[in-house]
Amino acid sequence: MPPPDKIPVSDLPPALSSMWRALKRGYEAEPRLLSVSLGLSLLAALPDALLALWMKLLADGLLRHNRNLAIGAAIGLGVSAVATWFIRITSDRTQRRFRDRVAVALESHVARLQASVATVAHHERPEYLDRLAMLRDQVFVLDHVFMSFFSTCGWLLRLGVTLALLISIHPALALLTLLALPTVLASTWRPAVERSAQERGASANRLARHLFTTATTAPPGKEVRVTRIGDRLVMQRRQAWERWYGPVAAARWGSAMWHALAWAIFGGAYLGAVVFVSSRPGATAGQVLLVLAAGSRLSAYIAATVGEIGFLRGFWLDGSRRLAWLEDYAAAMLENADTPPPKQLVNGIRFENVSFAYPGTTRRVLEDVSLDLKPGSVIAIVGENGAGKSTLVKLLCRLYQPDQGRILVDGADLARISADDWRSRLAGAFQDFFRFEFHARHTVGVGDLRRLDDEPAVMTAVNRAGADDLVQGLTSGLETQLGPTWPGGVEVSFGQWQKLALARGFMRDRPLLLVLDEPTAALDAETEHALFERYAAVARGGKVDMFDGRITILVSHRFSTVRMADQIVVLNGARVVEVGSHEALMAKGGQYAELYGIQAAAYR
Repeated sequence: MPPPDKIPVSDLPPALSSMWRALKRGYEAEPRLLSVSLGLSLLAALPDALLALWMKLLADGLLRHNRNLAIGAAIGLGVSAVATWFIRITSDRTQRRFRDRVAVALESHVARLQASVATVAHHERPEYLDRLAMLRDQVFVLDHVFMSFFSTCGWLLRLGVTLALLISIHPALALLTLLALPTVLASTWRPAVERSAQERGASANRLARHLFTTATTAPPGKEVRVTRIGDRLVMQRRQAWERWYGPVAAARWGSAMWHALAWAIFGGAYLGAVVFVSSRPGATAGQVLLVLAAGSRLSAYIAATVGEIGFLRGFWLDGSRRLAWLEDYAAAMLENADTPPPKQLVNGIRFENVSFAYPGTTRRVLEDVSLDLKPGSVIAIVGENGAGKSTLVKLLCRLYQPDQGRILVDGADLARISADDWRSRLAGAFQDFFRFEFHARHTVGVGDLRRLDDEPAVMTAVNRAGADDLVQGLTSGLETQLGPTWPGGVEVSFGQWQKLALARGFMRDRPLLLVLDEPTAALDAETEHALFERYAAVARGGKVDMFDGRITILVSHRFSTVRMADQIVVLNGARVVEVGSHEALMAKGGQYAELYGIQAAAYR
C-alpha cells in the first residue's frame, strides 16, 4: 500500500448510500428527537391535504341540500385548519431543538474525522482542500437538511393523498403527476449542475476569500499599507471571483431555462385537466371544485417537493457525499499500529534509506537519507533553505510517511507505532507556531493537557524557555488573556509569542524526542545562544530533567548555536552530505566549514 500522503483522491461515494449514512449519523446523535420530528412532519401533512376533499363534500352538501353532509364537511374544514396550525407549531419547536443538537454533533464529527488522520496531507493537497472547503461550508447547513428531509416526506405524503383524490374523480387525472415529472427532473438536475460548476471553481473562490482576508484583516495590515498593494489585492480578488462566478452564472442561466420549460408543460396539463373534468357528462360542481382545489394545491405541493428535493440534491446529497468521503478517507488512513513506543530510548532512532516527495510533486525533498540518532545526544540539522531540514522533522513527528525506506525507533518501524502514542512522547517547538489566544497559563499548558492547570508545571516550562520575565511583565501574570481582540486581552510581540510557544513545547517531562525547529528565529542571537547553551549543558550533564537520555533535534541557521550540538547533520540537495561534530567538520573543510565561515565573517 502506498503511503497515505500518496493515495489519489477518490470519487465521491454514491449519493443514496451517502444520504443513508448521514441519516444514520443524525439518528445515532438524537434518535428520539429525529423520530418525533419525522412523525410530526407526516402528521401535519394530512389535515392540509384533506382540505380539497372537505371543500368537495361541502359543495355537494349545499347543492344537494344535504344538511348533515354540509355540517360534517364544515367541521372537517375547521378541524383541518386548527390541526394544521397546532401540529405545525409543535413540529417547528421540536425540529428546531433537533436541529440545534444535531448541528453540534455533525460539526464535532467532521472535526474529529479530520483530526483522526495521522498525516496532514489532506490539509495541504489542493484537491483535498477544495473538497474539504466545500464540506466545511456545507456542514453548517447539514442540520437544515434534516429539516428539509422531514419536509420532503410531508410534501410527498400530501402529493400521495392529493393524487388519490384526483384519481377518485377519473384515472386519467393521474397524468398530471406524470406531466409534473419534468419539473422534478429539472429541479434535481439543476443544483447538481450548479454545484459542479462551483466545485470546479473552488480554488478561485478560495483565492478570492484569501485576498479579501488579506486586504481587510489586521495581521497583514502593515505590509498592505506600506507596500501600497491594497488596490492590487482588490483587483486580483475581483478577477478571482469572476473566474469562479462566470462559469457558475452560466450554469445557473442554462439550468433555469430548462426549469422554466418544465413548469410550462405542467401548467398546460393543469389547464387541460380542469377543462376535461368540467366537460364530462354528469360532472358535479363538487368534482370540479375538487379538481380546481386539488390541482392548484398539486402544483404548490410539487413546487414545494421539488424545491426540497433540489435543496437535498444540491446540499445534502453533495454534503453527505463529501462527509461520506471524509469518513472513508479517515477509515482508509487507520493505522496498522501494533507496536507501543519504548518507555526509554536504548538504541536511538535510525533513518534507513529514507526518501520523500511532498504530495502532488515529483521532486524529492529527501533522497536516500540514512542517519543514526543516539540517545542523550543533541543533534543539529543545518543546510540552505529547501534542503529538507523541516521535512526531516515532519517525518520524525509522523506528519508524513516516507515514500521509500523506513525510520526505526529502537529497532521498531515508526510506521507501526500509533501516531497518537508516538506524539504523546514528543515535545518541541516550531518556527511556524500557532498563536493560542487563551490565558497565558493555558497558552503554555496545552503542551501537556494532563497538566493544563498545573501552575508549577507551567512555570517550569516557562523557565526552561527563558520566558519568566515575559510572564512577570504581563498584567495578571499567567492569568492574563492574550490577544487584543478579547475583553481585557493584551497583545505581545512576535518574539514574545515565540517564547510562549517554546515554553509550550517544554511542558512535557522526559519526552523521547525533543524537536526544536527554528523555535527562536524571532529572538536575537545572544538570547538564543544562552538558551541552547543551558539546554546542551543539562543534556550532557546527566541531570534529571526533560533532556535526560533523550534525543534533541535542533534546526537553526545560527551556527553559534549549532556548534554546541554533539552531532551536526548537513543537508544539501535532499541528501546528507556531512555528519560529525563541529570540530570534526571544521577540520574536514567541507560545506559546513564553508557555511560557518561565511556566517562568522558577517559578524566580524
